[in-house]
Amino acid sequence: MFSIFKKDPLKKLNKKYEAKLEQAMHAQRNGDIKGYSMITAEAEEIANEIQALKSDNKA
Repeated sequence: MFSIFKKDPLKKLNKKYEAKLEQAMHAQRNGDIKGYSMITAEAEEIANEIQALKSDNKA
């Protein structure tokens, strides 16, 4: 009944993923390669969570 008020976790994760990629881009442009690699690793973890949610929704 109140499912219209629930936020879609997939949208939330996609938004978080895009933000991490943008942070990584700015770190790389500023010459912070170590920071870039750490942020990219975090983004990959989020991407894995997104894949897991997508596979759960299909199954």
